[in-house]
Parts: sequence; structure tokens; C-alpha cells
Amino acid sequence: MEAVKGDAWLGKLAPRPPKPPAPTESRAGRNLPAAIITALALLGVVGLSLFVWIDSFVVLVALFMMVGLWEAAGAFSTRGFYIPVLPLWISAAGIAAATWFYADVGLLVTFSFAAMLVIAWRFRAGGKWAARDCAAGVFALSWIGLLGGFAVLLAGMENGAWAVITFVILPVASDTGGYFAGVLVGKHPMAPTISPKKSWEGFAGSIITAMIIGVLCAHFALDIPAWWGIILGVCCTIAGTAGDLSESLLKRDLGVKDMGSIFPGHGGVLDRVDSILVCAPVVYILLLAATGGFAA
Repeated sequence: MEAVKGDAWLGKLAPRPPKPPAPTESRAGRNLPAAIITALALLGVVGLSLFVWIDSFVVLVALFMMVGLWEAAGAFSTRGFYIPVLPLWISAAGIAAATWFYADVGLLVTFSFAAMLVIAWRFRAGGKWAARDCAAGVFALSWIGLLGGFAVLLAGMENGAWAVITFVILPVASDTGGYFAGVLVGKHPMAPTISPKKSWEGFAGSIITAMIIGVLCAHFALDIPAWWGIILGVCCTIAGTAGDLSESLLKRDLGVKDMGSIFPGHGGVLDRVDSILVCAPVVYILLLAATGGFAA
């Protein structure tokens, strides 16, 4: 990778992705027990932050965004991209804080300034490929920072704790239903060149599971008509599947197996939240519609 003047030391903050995990005998290609334990642990941490002190959830989102941006910078570095990590970390903290205190206006304004900060920082470092690296940096910030900000918006809604639980549990339910349906009856690949193990049968299992959980969340947790749960389940499955396939395509282009390795059975933060991230704005917009928030 081309040496970058001025900011070379920051490259150490973005290590290269881990080596691909050893092949498994599972048809789904991952360590299912480790994945389940990891998912339950993460749900437990999120639940505690929401119901004990919801402000701590904002800190948790900021930390997840910072780790995700760190992983993204490392993954992009395998193809010669240089994304400075420090301005991305500053941006993640600023987006989380501004969104919590100033809602959607804080998110949009802070994201705009954060994008300018990343661009200015990278151009200050110099180098032949500064414009290309700026595009990659703003992409990472949009993918992780902007979408992550919607999780904070959800926490700031009335009944915010349950809104966040819904946003997290719907893609998890979709993934789980799709996993078992794909393993048991999956025969027709959905996108064989991107993610060979995803099948249309698994997709159907994802939608059915997410709709059931969506109806339960709508009726018992969100105090909105149950039919909104069906819409939430379908839309989150579509968005989550698109997010999952998009990250798979990105990893294929970058030549990496996982974006990170800190979560047993799941890889890195981005490998765990690829489908969850894109569901945040979907759930936020649908909940605004369901509760009359647009009219206000």
C-alpha cells in the first residue's frame, strides 16, 4: 500500500482483517453454538443498557461504531485503501452524542460535518490516491455512522427501549429462521455468486419468523396495531437480507472472509450487525408512521 505522508502512524490503528476461519462441517459454514452464545451475550448487554440506564446505550452504539469503522479501515487496507481512523472515531462519538441530544437534526448536521472532516483529514495527509480514499472513508462513515445514528434515534423515541429491542430482535429472528430453513430445506440459491449458502427457502423462513416476532413486538411491546408487525417483519427481512448480501459482496471484492474476529462464531462487529444496521432506518420510519410521528 502506498505510504501516506503525515498520518502513517494512524495506519497501525486499523490492522488487517484476521485470517479466514478454518472450514467447518456445518452446511451453514459457521460455529453455530458459538454464534448463539455470542448473540445471546450481545442481546443481554444491549438489554441491560436499555433498561438500567438508557444513556449507556448511546455510549454502546458509539463504541460499536468505532470498532466497526476500525474494522472497515483494516479491510479496505487489504486493497491499498488508506482510511484514517482517528477522524472516523471522532465522527462516531459526535454522531452518537448529537443524535441523542438533538434527534434527527443532530444526526444529519453532524454527519455532514463528519464527512467533511474525513475528507479534509485525508487530503491533509497527501498521497496519490487521496480522492479514492476519501470516497472509501465517506462510504464507511455512511454505512456505519449514519445508519448507526438511527439506532440512537430509536432509543430517543417514546417507549424507546422497546423500539430498540424490536429493531435488534427482528433481524436476529429473521437470520435464525432463515438459517434453520436454509439448512433443513434450502435447495434454490438466492445469489450463488455472492452468498452461495443463502436460499429462497431460507428467505421464506426469514420472512415467516420475522413476521411472527414483529406481530408479538407490535402487540405486546410497542402498543401499535398487530398488522404493523407484519409490515415490520417483511421490511426488516428484505432490508436485512440486502444488507447481508451487500456486505458479502463487499468482502468478496476486498478478498476477506470476515471483517474482524472479536466475536466467536460471528467474526467482527460488522459481520454481526450487517443485517441489523440497515434495519435501523427502516424500523424508525415505520414506527414514526405507525405512531403518527409524521403528522406531528
